[in-house]
Amino acid sequence: MNREDIDAILALIKKEVVPAIGCTEPVAVALTVARAKEVLGEKPLRSELFLSRNILKNSMGVGIPGTGMIGLPIAIALGMVVGKSEYGLEVLKDMNPDALAEAKQLVDDKRTSVELKEDAPDKLYIEARCYGKHNSSKAIICGTHNNIVYVEANGEVLHDEFTNGNFSQVESNDVRLNFNKIYDFAVETPLDDLHFMLEAARLNKLAAEESKKGTFGHSVARVIENESFRHVMGSSIYNRLVAVTASACDVRMAGAMVPVMSNSGSGNQGITCTLPVVVFAEEMNKPEDDLVRALALSHLMVIYIKRRLGRLSALCGVTVAGIGAACGITHLMGGNRDQVAYAVKNMIGNIAGMLCDGAKPSCALKVSSSVSSATFSAMMAMDNKVVSSLEGIADEDVDKTINNLSDIGSEGMSEVDKMVLNIMLKK
Repeated sequence: MNREDIDAILALIKKEVVPAIGCTEPVAVALTVARAKEVLGEKPLRSELFLSRNILKNSMGVGIPGTGMIGLPIAIALGMVVGKSEYGLEVLKDMNPDALAEAKQLVDDKRTSVELKEDAPDKLYIEARCYGKHNSSKAIICGTHNNIVYVEANGEVLHDEFTNGNFSQVESNDVRLNFNKIYDFAVETPLDDLHFMLEAARLNKLAAEESKKGTFGHSVARVIENESFRHVMGSSIYNRLVAVTASACDVRMAGAMVPVMSNSGSGNQGITCTLPVVVFAEEMNKPEDDLVRALALSHLMVIYIKRRLGRLSALCGVTVAGIGAACGITHLMGGNRDQVAYAVKNMIGNIAGMLCDGAKPSCALKVSSSVSSATFSAMMAMDNKVVSSLEGIADEDVDKTINNLSDIGSEGMSEVDKMVLNIMLKK
C-alpha cells in the first residue's frame, strides 16, 4: 500500500475514532445548543429543538452523564448552561454541581422544548434555537454528530455549509474503502503509525472497570459473571469477552461521567469493536503489535460499513461493530485474508436484522449478542466455514455482501424506523 493511501486512511480513522462522554445523540444535541448559546450574546432563557426521527429515537431513554437523569430536557439545559462547542463530543465535561442545579431548574421551569422535524434533510439532523431577553440564535448539526453546518444570530448568518447542501458531502470526499484495502492497511501499515489505536483500548477498558464501582443499567456483565449461573455459563474466554464489553456499555448507557472511544459517532460501536479484541488478545497472551493491527482492522471495518449504511439507521449499530470485532478476533487467531472475509459473511448471515429501538440501558444486551456472534463467526471462519452466496443476503463477494446489508438498513427498513419511533412516542 502506498504512503498516500496510508496517510489518508490514518486521517479518516483519527476523525472517526474520538473520545465521547455520554450517548452521542443527546450529546450532539447539547453541542448544537452550546454553539447557538455562544453566538447569542447574552444568557439564554429558553431553547427550542427540532430533531430528525433517528436523533429523537436515540435520545429518549438514555442517561445523561453526571446527572442521574434521562432524556433530552436535561441535555439541552446543560448545553445552555455549561456546554462548550470547542470540546466537541465532550461538550459537557466542565459540568459541576452548580451548573447541574441551574440546568435542572431550567427543566423544571420548562425552558426547553423538543419537536420532531418531519422534513429533516438527513437522518442525523439537529436544529437548536436559543432565546434571551433581546437576542435569538440558531445552530444546526447535520450529517455527522459534530458537524456544525449552520450558525445564525439575530437573523445574521455567521456560518453556512447547509443551504447549498455541503453537509451531504462531508464523507464522500474521503478515501474510498473496500475490504481488500482495509485488510492491506491493517497488515502492512508501519506499526509506529498505528500505535495510537491503543488509546481506544485504554479508554474503553477504563469504562469497563468503572462498572465495578456500582450498579449501572441492567448490570448485564454481573449477570454473566454471577456465581449462581456459573453452572450454566461456565468460565471461559468467551464469557470474559462478552462480560467486559457489556460492562462498558452498562456504564455508558447509565450516564456515568466516563469518556469512551467512539467509532463513527457512537460510543457503543467504539466499545464493541474494541473490547472483545482487547480481551481476546490479553487472554491469549498475544503480542501488543498483533493487538494494534487487530484494532486497526476492527475499527476501519466499522467505519467502512457505517459510511455505506449511514450513521443512524433502523439496524442496530453494534451489529456493525460486531462485524469489526469478528475481523479483529479472526486476525488474532491467525486468520488470513479469506478467513477474515468469512467472518464478515458469517456475521451478516447471523444477526443482520437486529433492530435499533433507541439508545437505552438494554443496549448492553444487544452488545452481548453482537460480541457472542462475533466470537462464533471468527471460530467458524478459522474452521473455513462460511455462509455461502446461496444463503440469504450473502454474496460471493464480501463487499457486495456488505452493500446488501447496507441497502436493507438504509433503504429497506425506513418504514420500520418510523414505526419504532411511533411506538416509543405513544408509550
